[in-house]
Amino acid sequence: MSGVLSGQNRDFSEGAEVNAVELELLHSPVPAEQVLEGAPTVSAAVLGEFEGREVGVWELTPGTVTDVEADELFVVVSGAATVNFLDEDRLEHLAPGSVMQLKAGQRTVWTVTETLRKVYIA
Repeated sequence: MSGVLSGQNRDFSEGAEVNAVELELLHSPVPAEQVLEGAPTVSAAVLGEFEGREVGVWELTPGTVTDVEADELFVVVSGAATVNFLDEDRLEHLAPGSVMQLKAGQRTVWTVTETLRKVYIA
């Protein structure tokens, strides 16, 4: 979620290894104006850059939230959710192994049923 991350930066220099599933993340509440249901929290850890793009781990706990996306490619490593693309009338289901590309400006609603963690490039 753009603009709501409270995570921490990590030293991910060339050749370093980070376990994206076990990485400890510090959560904060999603801003109230984005929450449609529940009391979800969000976090991210920036791991570094690759070809000028940010690489990190992002996590959202159960609940339903709105977002306006940035350009991003991600792989889900744990959890389950659906993403409703409001302008496209499209619903996608996410589970471990799902790979998705988001485009800047897409309006979405995320419904997380099991804490969702992804590795992203943005």
